[in-house]
Amino acid sequence: MSEKTSGYLDMELLRFTTAGSVDDGKSTLIGRLLYDSKAIFEDQMEAIEVSSKKRGDTEVDLALLTDGLRAEREQGITIDVAYRYFATPKRKFIIADTPGHIQYTRNMVTGASTANAALILVDARHGVIEQTLRHSFIANLLQIPHLVVCINKMDLVDHSEETYNKIKADYQKVADKLEIKDVRFIPISAKFGDNVVDPSENMDWYKGETLLNLLETIEIVDDRNHSDARFPVQYVIRPQSDEFHDYRGYAGRVASGVFRPGDKVKILPSGLETTLKSIDTFTGPIDMAFPPQSVTLTLGQNIDISRGDMIVAAENPPRVEQEIEAMICWMNERDLMPRGKYTIKHTSNEARCMIRDVKFKVDVNTLEEVTEDKQVSLNDIACISFKSAKPLFVDAYKKNRITGSFILIDDATNETVAAGMIL
Repeated sequence: MSEKTSGYLDMELLRFTTAGSVDDGKSTLIGRLLYDSKAIFEDQMEAIEVSSKKRGDTEVDLALLTDGLRAEREQGITIDVAYRYFATPKRKFIIADTPGHIQYTRNMVTGASTANAALILVDARHGVIEQTLRHSFIANLLQIPHLVVCINKMDLVDHSEETYNKIKADYQKVADKLEIKDVRFIPISAKFGDNVVDPSENMDWYKGETLLNLLETIEIVDDRNHSDARFPVQYVIRPQSDEFHDYRGYAGRVASGVFRPGDKVKILPSGLETTLKSIDTFTGPIDMAFPPQSVTLTLGQNIDISRGDMIVAAENPPRVEQEIEAMICWMNERDLMPRGKYTIKHTSNEARCMIRDVKFKVDVNTLEEVTEDKQVSLNDIACISFKSAKPLFVDAYKKNRITGSFILIDDATNETVAAGMIL
C-alpha cells in the first residue's frame, strides 16, 4: 500500500465507545479526557463549575460535561447514544457514550457498531462483574478490533498494584473465552486524572501508556478489510450534457478492498465480467480507491447496472445467497414474529425476507446459548435464519463488517426492528 494511502488511513478519525456498569465513572472519564486534552471551551468549564457549586460539590464534577442526559434518565425517557467530538494534534475522535443499563443493550449495539475501539470500565473495588461480561460479549459480537480495559477508581483501593493485577487476570479469562485478540489494560483514576492524559505519580509501578496516548497511537490502518474488493452501487450517473454525452458512472462508497483502473471486476447479480476503466472523484480521476472513500467507477463496457448491484473483484467474489444465518440484536418493543416478513437493508440493496427459524438466544450475562426459549424481545440477542426474496451479496461479519451487516425493518411501522451480523 502506498504512503499516500497509509497516510490517509492514519489520519482517519478514531471512533470509540465507552461501556461500563452504572456509576463506573464513564461520564467522569470522558469529562477528564476532554478537559485534560484541552478539548472544551472556557464557558463550558465555567458552566460546570457553577453547577458543581450549586450541588454542593467540593470539587468540579467533570461528569457534568457529558451527563446532560441524566435529567432525562431520571424521568424515564428513552436514552439515546450521545456522541462527543474532539481532536488532538495527532488524531480526531468520536466518542459514542452509551448507557450502561441492561435495558439499553440496543443503544450500546448502535453506538458500538462503527467503533474501532471500546473502553470497558471496571470499578477497581468490584472487579469483573456480570455487566462487564455483557459489554465484552457485545464488543466481541460486533467485532470491535481493540478493547481497552480501564480499571477505574484506583484511588479508592490505595492505587494497589495487586488489585490491578487480580482484575487483569480475571478479565483475561473472559477475553480468552470470547477470542478477543487485542486487549490492553490501564489502571486509572478518572476523577483525579491518573493515567488518563498524564502519567500517574501515584502508580509509578505502571510502566504502560496513558489512555490518551494509547488512543492516539493505536493502529487502525489494518482494521478495515483491504483484501476483498466490494463496491455496492448507490447511484448511476448519466449526465444529460453534450460534454459528457456517453458518460455512465456508478457512484458509491468502497466497502472493502482496493480498486485500481485495469482491474478485472465482476458485476453481481448478473455475473458479467469486465475491466475497471477509471475511478472518478469530484476533484478529478484517481489511480486507487479504498475504504471508506466515496467515488464513481466507470467500466470498460456498458452493462446494465442499477442501485443495489455490487462491483467486486472477479477472482474473489462474495457469497451470493438467499438463505442466511445471522446473529441479531432485537431493537423493537414488538417481539420478533416467527415466520414474520420484514424488509432487509444490506449495503445499498433492499429485499423482502421471511424469518425461518430462531436457532437460540444468548444469555448475555452468562454467555450461554438458550435453545428452549425462542421468543425474541427488546434487547435480546439471538441467532436466526431467514430467506430473502432475492440474492444478497454477503461476507461473514467476522471478515467484513460492511458486507456482513444488515438491518431489518417492519413494513407496517417503518421502524428498524433489528441489527444483524451474518455468520
